[in-house]
Amino acid sequence: MDKRTLTLEQIVAYGGYLRTEERAPGTIEKYLRDARNFAVWLDGASVTKENATVWKEQLRACGYAPTTINSMLAALNNLFRFLGWSECHLKFFKIQRKLFRDTARELTRTEYERLIRTAEAQNRQRLALLMETICATGVRVSEVKYLTVEAARAGCAEISLKGKIRTILLPGKLCRKLLKYAKKQKITSGEVFLTKSGKGMSRRQIWAEMKRLCAAAGVEPSKVFPHNLRHLFATAFYRACKDIAKLADVLGHSSIETTRIYLVTSGMEHRKQLDRLGLVG
Repeated sequence: MDKRTLTLEQIVAYGGYLRTEERAPGTIEKYLRDARNFAVWLDGASVTKENATVWKEQLRACGYAPTTINSMLAALNNLFRFLGWSECHLKFFKIQRKLFRDTARELTRTEYERLIRTAEAQNRQRLALLMETICATGVRVSEVKYLTVEAARAGCAEISLKGKIRTILLPGKLCRKLLKYAKKQKITSGEVFLTKSGKGMSRRQIWAEMKRLCAAAGVEPSKVFPHNLRHLFATAFYRACKDIAKLADVLGHSSIETTRIYLVTSGMEHRKQLDRLGLVG
């Protein structure tokens, strides 16, 4: 068998393939990063099932969580499929569904409100409204671009991602705030959240701006990232309606099993549930 070397050209071609597959920009960025990291680790060595397995085992030895490694394996297996190297396909780690969330990473409603107040106090109106928008609608950070001036006027937004289109309703109060902000910024159409150069905010920029609030807001940085706002929305929505199928539709999930991950209780809540059983004398 000829030596299989993973080249930069192949990784670039893989990126083109992912775009034709209409993968989300965030997914493409991550898959390419994982592919490049694997190529660096190989350091010119041949791509074999044995080498790929060693890489997988080393990730575990370095302390990466099984879920994180599985996301890397997904990127690599997809790359192998694209290159016709299916015999290098790696098995995922089997993971039991968590019974409770890590409290160190769970953003509470009180902490969320502190982040909003801190952003407003620092006169960072764009960031404050952006966080409110994500948390009030449950959109992914990559879907913020669909929350346009037109959507605020209509009271709903049409979101297209991964070949699926869904329509979400926007709270009236949020629509009024979005339109007021857009008018102040002289934005008459299109995206509401723009940079000074008139481009849409990137995932990295949103992430960095949120992290800079942590110290002043008194919130642990491990809890502050855009996806946690989506989690907070999911928890609040489910508590209000107790309809997981409806929540899955709003979040844009194909499987309710994915939605269940968002509804796992915190460790503290889980402990209270155990205590209420009263099985210890």
